[in-house]
Amino acid sequence: MKLISFKQSLVAFGVLLTLGACDTDEKLEVKGDGVVLETDFYRNETEAYSGLVAAYDKVGKFAGSMETAPLLFLNSASDDFYAGGGNSGDQPGLQVASNYTVSPSNIPPAIWSNYYQGVFRCNVMIQKLPGVPMDAAKKARFMAEVKTLRAYYYFDIVRMFKNVPLILVPLSKAEVPNVLQAKPADVYAQIEKDLNEAIADLPITIPASESGRFSQGAAIALLGKVYLYDNKKAEAAAELAKVNGTPGQMSSYGYKLMPAFADLWNHANKFNTESIFEIAYSDKSNADWGNFETGNDEGNVAAQLMGMRDYARTATGVTAGLPDYINGWGFMVVTTDLANALSTDPRFASTIFDANAEKAAGRITFTDSYNETGYHFIKYAAVNADIKATNPFLNFAINTYIIRLADTYLLEAEALGGTGARAQALLDAVRARVGLPSVPVSLAAIYAERRLELAGEGHRWYDLVRTGQAASKLAFKGFTAGKNEAFPIPYSEFNNTKMVQNDQY
Repeated sequence: MKLISFKQSLVAFGVLLTLGACDTDEKLEVKGDGVVLETDFYRNETEAYSGLVAAYDKVGKFAGSMETAPLLFLNSASDDFYAGGGNSGDQPGLQVASNYTVSPSNIPPAIWSNYYQGVFRCNVMIQKLPGVPMDAAKKARFMAEVKTLRAYYYFDIVRMFKNVPLILVPLSKAEVPNVLQAKPADVYAQIEKDLNEAIADLPITIPASESGRFSQGAAIALLGKVYLYDNKKAEAAAELAKVNGTPGQMSSYGYKLMPAFADLWNHANKFNTESIFEIAYSDKSNADWGNFETGNDEGNVAAQLMGMRDYARTATGVTAGLPDYINGWGFMVVTTDLANALSTDPRFASTIFDANAEKAAGRITFTDSYNETGYHFIKYAAVNADIKATNPFLNFAINTYIIRLADTYLLEAEALGGTGARAQALLDAVRARVGLPSVPVSLAAIYAERRLELAGEGHRWYDLVRTGQAASKLAFKGFTAGKNEAFPIPYSEFNNTKMVQNDQY
């Protein structure tokens, strides 16, 4: 079963408030099984599985929506991209992230609410699973998966918004007004607790029929990453070493760097040896504008948004073998700073398309995006052969990486303080894969390598904030130190709660 690509059920919880939970009159619609009250659900393994599918579902929002997609939002907020699009008002949630005019009234509220809906679904499962009559080993795995998912959701929430409620059980409407925010340290402690409890009950390997579910290795990698963000560097290095194994060799969890960097961006290489946790997207849901984001949003929408506007190859471009990219919407314009940083790097060709150069040579035509630089991001670029669905804009089957091995190599090297033989070997392995020579390991060298290796994959903004570089690197966009290290909590979330807004918003 592909939990993200092919839902076996549609679960509509109908939460009255993002932080709230189902009352007894809230309904669960279960495909093929009628409509039942939530209180009467989770009667058997089939229904527990449906709840598990629902808990996974919000992971797909990473690239499966528009201005509310964390991939697009975080890229826009980084120094590597401008939001782009047709004009300064196109997908305004991305524009305010890009120019740091983001506020409680203009941040896309669904970024927050999608994560908390995921948390809510996990909380329901954690509460209901113990009473479900089913195989004990399978029940333990389901519980481990929803705890890992809850950790995953909270990790993004606390990194983006910092001061957030820590909700571990479904809330009634009467309890919502008493919601308070937790200290970030307490949120990190809960994330670490969930992951440590989950790891032993997750499978070491995932069969192809279950691709997209959490494995033991993925949960360990996530835990290592969490420890690093929580400034527990020794613990982070220890966990990441389990996943990484000997640099450049196959690890005990079956992970190994792909031989060629370009192979990572061949859409056919899904769930490859470098992929630790990957989101699967589908072209089978046939989502359209009438049902988008109501349970049919299974495709990679970001791929459409990131395509060049009015892109077309001339006869010369066809002869030259230029990619047959779709006609896209022109978002995620690459900054000249990133293009210059990658200009002599072997990874440039798989990361950036130099549209201005090709246009000047008469090989393509395209329409400028807002803040056009001539450089466009292509790791997840769709081509016309990818169009399989009735409405291609919402249904591209292009997967995205959340954690891959090069990421964990560099995270471990950082956790080791950027010194020592192992940190050097981890950095060397990433560089050697693309034919680059060894450079002396240091934190600066690791940070630089992360930018070039992981460009556009949603890590850069987090990296800048974590390492204290955000104020200097993002000053040209209007970043304010002491404020923009966290995003504002949407105004809509303050109704009937005791929450307080983040500083300076």
